[in-house]
Amino acid sequence: MSYEMIAIVMFSSMMLMMMTGQRVFGAIGFVGAIAGVLLWGPGGTDIPFSSAMKLMKWYPLLTLPMFVFMGYILSESRIADDLYRMFHVWMGPVRGGLAIGTIGLMVLISAMNGLSVAGMAIGATIALPELLRRGYDKIMVTGVIQAGSSLGILVPPSVVLVLYAMIARQPVGQLWLAGVLPGLLMATLFILYIYLRCRMQPELGPVLPAEERDVPMAEKLRLLRAGLLPLAIFAVMMIPFIKGWTSLVESSAVGAMAALLAAIIKGRMTRQVFEVSVRQTLAISCMFMWIILAALAFGAIFDGLGAVKAIESLFTEKLGLSPWMILILMQLSFIVMGTFLDDTAMLVIVAPLYVPLVDALGFDLIWYGVLYTITTQIAYMTPPFGYNLFLMRAMAPPEIGLRDIYRSIIPFVFVMTVALSLVMIFPQIALWLPGYVYGN
Repeated sequence: MSYEMIAIVMFSSMMLMMMTGQRVFGAIGFVGAIAGVLLWGPGGTDIPFSSAMKLMKWYPLLTLPMFVFMGYILSESRIADDLYRMFHVWMGPVRGGLAIGTIGLMVLISAMNGLSVAGMAIGATIALPELLRRGYDKIMVTGVIQAGSSLGILVPPSVVLVLYAMIARQPVGQLWLAGVLPGLLMATLFILYIYLRCRMQPELGPVLPAEERDVPMAEKLRLLRAGLLPLAIFAVMMIPFIKGWTSLVESSAVGAMAALLAAIIKGRMTRQVFEVSVRQTLAISCMFMWIILAALAFGAIFDGLGAVKAIESLFTEKLGLSPWMILILMQLSFIVMGTFLDDTAMLVIVAPLYVPLVDALGFDLIWYGVLYTITTQIAYMTPPFGYNLFLMRAMAPPEIGLRDIYRSIIPFVFVMTVALSLVMIFPQIALWLPGYVYGN
């Protein structure tokens, strides 16, 4: 059997196992381990074992539980409620102001947690009922919640970029910095779209009543201080890292400790908050470690087969495709897979093939990590089976149906496609900040 056929059989077996409902890491790791034994005999068992040792020795992986713990402490202690109250008071007088404030809330939640599901949960439970109660158009605000929550996997500390860094063997710090400007660009485009649409159709986002806007300046400043607490924690964590005073792992520990102290000082650190945060941190960290382990084992088999070189030769020599055409086809494949897989599953399935191929085509792997992340954001929200669509349906109030959710996301998908195109055309949007920081 040729190496190309072996690669096709491995992918087909993996997809078949996943379609039967097996866990992602189980399907990928099982196929990788069995393929290693069948191809190289008993010595093939060294491949998953060496992958496990490589994972255990990867020091930056310690950042993962630290950042997840920080996010859960801040969200479980209801500091996100303070954030939304701040945006409610300061942005209420603007048409569409609460929807704009919701995007700001999502950006800060992303900087707290690094997971899109956290932004979705907070947005659907805190922001969405308030927006509907104040007469905002249900279709528009449903799209706002979904689009804003997707920023969680792009704005640092993105957990997905940690996973990509491990698989692609790229520095986590550079990837996080590369996601900052694209994430802010996308949030700005969302805000611009909401503002312009509410200017043209004022009934979609009415201003707050005068009695709610008439808040004393002292109260506004108090809410501003309370609402910006997560931003202060983020600054305490990231500034020493950017300045070179602390390592990435040390900065993650500083962030986790700062979040814990903030919850204690505000009197919100109860036994239940601490227990839920620890349990969720353990569950998510173990899940990601199993996924990384499976992806490393599967990728090692691919490296041994030389399948990447064979596929590169197929695209560039036999089909005559240019590097940019191949890159665009990769992005389209992510959108197709995103209709039935989440971001981690997509990454570990295609990383053994795509990452070495992107490197061989001469593209920057830091830049490609940002492209992958933005494309999975789009895939999350692409009908008919986008991951975020059904997550939103599970959390939305009864008056918002699946048809409303599908309609709500269409303009935001176009906005995200514009952002993706800008980052592809102008790579320095992603590469300038890591180049500036690490260049100095």
